[in-house]
Amino acid sequence: MEAVLAHLRAAIERGEYAVGDRLPSEAELCRTLEISRPVLREALRALQTMGLTVSKTGKGTFVVASTVEDPTFGDYAASDLLEVRRHVEIPVAGYAARRRTPENLDHLAHLLDRMERETDTTAWVAMDTLFHLAVAEAAQNPVFRRVIEEIRDALARQSAFLNELGGRREQSNREHRAIVEALIAGSEQDATEAMAHHLHRVATTLTDIVRPARPASRQADA
Repeated sequence: MEAVLAHLRAAIERGEYAVGDRLPSEAELCRTLEISRPVLREALRALQTMGLTVSKTGKGTFVVASTVEDPTFGDYAASDLLEVRRHVEIPVAGYAARRRTPENLDHLAHLLDRMERETDTTAWVAMDTLFHLAVAEAAQNPVFRRVIEEIRDALARQSAFLNELGGRREQSNREHRAIVEALIAGSEQDATEAMAHHLHRVATTLTDIVRPARPASRQADA
């Protein structure tokens, strides 16, 4: 899927498909690229998330931008989502380290164990959002949980995107483990630092996907 996405994205960025153009039909793309329809549809969904295309029922997929600016996950742009997460989830982790109950820790440890054993991306993504909800619950403030609930769908979409295109799952498990260990230790500083590192890695992976490194010569001209 990554190869198909890279091919279609490059074609759009080169202008082979201009803004306003309709991409070839799924059947034609599958035949030309020699891929299955499920693989193509994953790549087309990723293009839409990146903001390069829009799908119109019964009409096809149309190019709406020639460069990636800010991916959207559900109702929220990635930049807006990350900004809010930094201001909410980092202090939430600190509160959770001070206020967590034995039940909170048991729930988080059990959830993390399941995530580390899980091999299905869809199931893992569902547990990823549950993990962040559980940290918010451990802060013992229902408003924090409500905020995470509000962005839960966007978190799931972002998580799936990063796992499909950035291979984030194993790294994310390690970052989650560091957060849980800080909560168990009751260290507010370690918990906020672990969550900050986790969100930094999310942002870095997203940037790597959205804006791949250019050749050195082009970077020098920028």
